[in-house]
Amino acid sequence: METDEEDVSRVVPFQLQFDKPVASQIKIAEWNPEKDLLAMVTEDSKILLHRFNWQRLWTISPGRCITSLCWRPDGKAIAIGLQDGTISLHDVENGKLLRSMKSHTVAVVCLNWEDDAGEEVSDGNFVPKYEDRTSRFFPPAPRAPRMPGLVPGETGFMDESENLSQELSNSSHQRFNILCSADKDGIISFSIFGIFPIGKIDIHDFSVCCPLANQQVDCKLLNASICKVVLSKDLCHLTVLCSGELQVPEHNLHGFHCLTLDTSIFYKRRNELHQVALQASNIEDLAEVFRASLSVMSKQWSDAMHTFHDKFDSLSSLIHDHGLDSTPQEEFLSLIGGARTSPAVHQFLVNSLGEVGLKRISKLVCGAGKELEVIVLEHLQPAAEMIGFRIGELRGLSKWRSRYQGIGLDETLISNATEKASMLLIQVQRFMRVLSSSVQQYLYDQDPVRRLLESTEVDNSIEVDLETMERVQELAHFGGFTDFDYLRRTLAKEFQQMESCFKEAFQMPFITISKKILCQNLLPLFPIESISKSASCTVPTSISYYKEEMHSKQHSFVDYISFILPDEPSSQLANCIVVMRCLMNNDLEAVLLCLPDGYHCIDLSLYKECQLVLLLNGPSSENVEKACMTIVQADDLPFASIPSSEASSPWKLHELQDSIVYLQMDSLKVRGIPHSVIAPLAVSASRGVACVFATRKRALVYILDEDEDEISDAD
Repeated sequence: METDEEDVSRVVPFQLQFDKPVASQIKIAEWNPEKDLLAMVTEDSKILLHRFNWQRLWTISPGRCITSLCWRPDGKAIAIGLQDGTISLHDVENGKLLRSMKSHTVAVVCLNWEDDAGEEVSDGNFVPKYEDRTSRFFPPAPRAPRMPGLVPGETGFMDESENLSQELSNSSHQRFNILCSADKDGIISFSIFGIFPIGKIDIHDFSVCCPLANQQVDCKLLNASICKVVLSKDLCHLTVLCSGELQVPEHNLHGFHCLTLDTSIFYKRRNELHQVALQASNIEDLAEVFRASLSVMSKQWSDAMHTFHDKFDSLSSLIHDHGLDSTPQEEFLSLIGGARTSPAVHQFLVNSLGEVGLKRISKLVCGAGKELEVIVLEHLQPAAEMIGFRIGELRGLSKWRSRYQGIGLDETLISNATEKASMLLIQVQRFMRVLSSSVQQYLYDQDPVRRLLESTEVDNSIEVDLETMERVQELAHFGGFTDFDYLRRTLAKEFQQMESCFKEAFQMPFITISKKILCQNLLPLFPIESISKSASCTVPTSISYYKEEMHSKQHSFVDYISFILPDEPSSQLANCIVVMRCLMNNDLEAVLLCLPDGYHCIDLSLYKECQLVLLLNGPSSENVEKACMTIVQADDLPFASIPSSEASSPWKLHELQDSIVYLQMDSLKVRGIPHSVIAPLAVSASRGVACVFATRKRALVYILDEDEDEISDAD
């Protein structure tokens, strides 16, 4: 006869893998979608990356409070949302910073990174997959030169052995993906590959029709706080769960709402957006190389000139002391011309400078000139050439108006940016000529090199004679370019103007896409009386999308939304879990799961094949709280269509209170946990593991084994 313990072990689907102590409580945890890696955020805002066997790979600390985290779909990068609105992307291999973007001005409360489902676009106009042709004509992209004096590990300029943004910028081999981020003020941002901003919306700006009392009435969200945002697998819509005040005629509905946004533009124009994002993001990387090169060159030349003036400025004092009415330049010209050395110059050369000092200064300045030439040839010029090629590719695409005008690729703006890129390349060639012929001009107090590198806000216009300007204007009529004042600008000023044109050109797709993200539906789910207008509502939620086979052998994406219903004093829906699903025709169904007395849901997460994993704290026993994990098959639940609400009861979930499903713990697959637990519950569908973090700062990892006969109690 089998014992009760043996009977329990047969139905327990969770096998304890390990129970490890952690130095600080974990508040966020996410499994890598492709590898056996677990990223965790601690209460002291450190990010820990562990393998499944609990081997720690790296730990980083951004120095600011971490508020959200998510993985790139291929698992090679991780996005981190910070309290100040910054989103930082880190390499999975070593945790190094790949890119940092200030997408928001307040805390980033949630992140979601999704790639397309791989289905072909079927809008009647076939667009072939884009192939980046840059590698056919150019060697690998140049890297930013190292600033003299920096030691390895210092930020600001890249080490020669590193190219931290290469994985992000070289995105031609990646599937089209979009990073979605939301902040606590209700702003949602979108970026392609996580690096190219492509849209931003404010959920408070939507004024939509909401079905109340069997009619459509205008409504608007006020003081909304976002809890969760998730893009569908086909990128066609975005689900937003938020708390706030829904303003409708005659009364306001203060509670929890579900907002559905139409983001089908990402699906319909994904090939075009992929091409634009690829070229634009690489142009931004190359512009950073150009900017860093200018900075390094300016510092190197400035240091050389500073050393030169430290020695030669004393000559002016000697000339004045000897009562000579001349300048250092005139004295040197007289000396070079074969005239007798003046007492002031003689004293300077013999006592102040000396032969060794003169050779050292000459070598220093000439060496600085050669270093600048190397930077131009190896970094600055290749970057300028590749920028010109890539913006030229975009200019060609902008002429296909039927495909690219709809995503904001404006032909006029791109053409202006192309001309600026061409002018920049001309300025680089001009700088090389000046550098090679003017290194010795420092002896005459002329420094055309410094003048071309200056990037201050002061007017640094270069004087050009009238005859030259007239000739340039004549050439402009034959060459097609409209800007003939480029000779008056410095290299740094030319670069600034090019960046300004690029910013304007790339802002147009951002504005265009933002306008095409529309609200499909806004549903008031349930009231929350205890929160103020300014307070955020933290509701544990989980949203997952599953591909289902249809009768026509086509695929459909069904999104399952689950969350814990907050306990309200006046609510009849106490201790309930809500599971909703949106079908292909946008019909919404829901079911309410009521937990047994004494059990309280701490966290939940949707697992593969529509399974819902629940993390529960159970009833107290001998002053020791017991927790457990269990699985509910979501697609077997008795879903009911959410009916149209009456004016007297607009809340959707209240319509289902007569059909609540009461969970029976005896009939479920339950695994007991010897600790009271807190969120998060991190579930990985690809590896079948669940991770629980206990209140006593211990990490518990369980294997989710579906073969009950092979499960043994690890305790």
